[in-house]
Amino acid sequence: MSPSITQRGTRLRFENLHKSFGRTAVLRDVTLDVPGGLTTCIVGPSGSGKSTLLRCANLLERPEAGRVLLDELDITAPHVNVDAVRARVGMVFQHFHLFQHLSVLDNVTLALCKVRGMARDAAAAVALDKLAAVGLAGLDGRRPLDLSGGQQQRVAIARALAMEPEVMLFDEATSALDPELVKGVLAVMRDLAQAGMTMIVVTHEMRFAREVAGQVVFIDNGRIVEHGPPEHFFEQPEHPRLRHFLEQVL
Repeated sequence: MSPSITQRGTRLRFENLHKSFGRTAVLRDVTLDVPGGLTTCIVGPSGSGKSTLLRCANLLERPEAGRVLLDELDITAPHVNVDAVRARVGMVFQHFHLFQHLSVLDNVTLALCKVRGMARDAAAAVALDKLAAVGLAGLDGRRPLDLSGGQQQRVAIARALAMEPEVMLFDEATSALDPELVKGVLAVMRDLAQAGMTMIVVTHEMRFAREVAGQVVFIDNGRIVEHGPPEHFFEQPEHPRLRHFLEQVL
């Protein structure tokens, strides 16, 4: 069953982003358009700045310079409502970040009740709908430790979707999973892409990027080296650094 998504076409734009940790520059003058309703896959070597760029999109990290626009809203402006931004921009992490002492249902309803102020019964109805949408109907009473890694990651996706985000961020969402569990998580992500969710996906899954992305972005040493539609990106890479990268990973 495919998740039900209302296509909003919300777009993101990163403009001249700089981000450092101490003396180490992690993002260097990054400018990128993320079209609404499409999937943008970000690839590159470890430590190249991919996850930091993603975390700037929902203010888990703040750049020292530049700005991030969510449609026309500058989310990096002073005094922006961070909770409101994160309600619009959902995120799924590599390591699930579920509360192990809570049930699956309570993991999904927690933000609905605490952030959205929904009544418990209403939040539970939304949570059950999202859990069913990601293939977890009937598992709402389980604890995360009773589930496989792939199921836990789908709980994390359901939790993000329950907030009705306009944009979804996936930070290497399958890299902590055993290979046989990856397929189910990628299937949910494909459903979201087909339903028109704006997504940014940091991934090592090149087949997924080739099949699902509207554009693929290669980042190296904190800079965007090349980006474009997957057919051009994978079949006719222009930059030598990208050609070398693809030779190693394909």
